Amino acid sequence: MRQGPLFLLLCCLLSSSPLALAEQPHSTDTDARVSELQQRLQASEQQRAVLSRQLQGVDSAQLERLREENQRLQAAVQKQQASGPLHLLTEQQQWFVIGSGVALLSAVCGILASGGHRRRRQWLN
Repeated sequence: MRQGPLFLLLCCLLSSSPLALAEQPHSTDTDARVSELQQRLQASEQQRAVLSRQLQGVDSAQLERLREENQRLQAAVQKQQASGPLHLLTEQQQWFVIGSGVALLSAVCGILASGGHRRRRQWLN
């Protein structure tokens, strides 16, 4: 067996010994830091509570405004429906339908005017 892996194994065993994992005693500096952090935590929790109350107030005001706008729009829709018949086609679409009808009627009249039979066209010869 080589010396390298044996040395590596020995180093790993020594580094995980209980002495290496022992806790350091608390100093007054760390206790002061912990108390400061706890005070900051309490202050931030109070600020979070104030902000959440403000947010709920804004949300409820916005929700009320949206409800009022919804009611106003529903009233406008009902008024529009009651005022007159519903137009299915726009003016441009109506002109397109009229033009299509005229073209179809012209094609039918042309077929009927020709007598319904095929004539030999002289210009094809």
